[in-house]
Amino acid sequence: MKPESLMNSALRRVGLLAGFALASVSGLQAQTITTNQTGTHNGYYYTYWKDTGSATMTLGSGGNYSVSWNLGSGNFVGGKGWSTGSSSRTINYNCGAWSPSGNSYLTVYGWTTSPLVEYYIVDSWGSWRPPGGSSQGTVSSNGGSYNLYRTQRVNQPSIQGTATFYQYWSVRTAKRGTGSNAQVSFGNHANAWRNRGWNLGNHNYQVMATEGFQSSGYSNLTVW
Repeated sequence: MKPESLMNSALRRVGLLAGFALASVSGLQAQTITTNQTGTHNGYYYTYWKDTGSATMTLGSGGNYSVSWNLGSGNFVGGKGWSTGSSSRTINYNCGAWSPSGNSYLTVYGWTTSPLVEYYIVDSWGSWRPPGGSSQGTVSSNGGSYNLYRTQRVNQPSIQGTATFYQYWSVRTAKRGTGSNAQVSFGNHANAWRNRGWNLGNHNYQVMATEGFQSSGYSNLTVW
């Protein structure tokens, strides 16, 4: 074989190996899950939980994930963020796609213990604005106004098994649009809740979540 042919052959092999390596890295970055679990992926904590119905969550690079769901009478919540929440964290995200049909939330979501609290800071929703009932105040944060609510769940699933606990809510008065960088300053909401005697405990996980209840839809977002 001529020297130039040998060189061309070697270059082709290098190109093929490089392409294979890139494909392998890309494959490692994406992970699709359909069963209840938590873990870490590309440096971010993730959570996936549903009771019935179908929900496919694809974990992308960094803080990116997408969810396609069709739940029937079921409930799903999943997202990416941090294994340990913080009351002083500023959560940045960009939601490139938000297409719910029915009852769904785009929300900062997490839990504390001692006391056991489930919390939501809802930036957008589907056909129904949660959680219903009368607002118990407002807080202004990150260019929007949020209504405050406290609800109670009795003998329901939690991070500590079946339990009775409070939910704290901040719900934006107008849905936040998609496709632009957005921020949620958690401390503004924690302070507003505390001023009403709604105290958080020790932080468990804290994620930018997609939740659906008796609904279907698609979301794609990145958190950092």
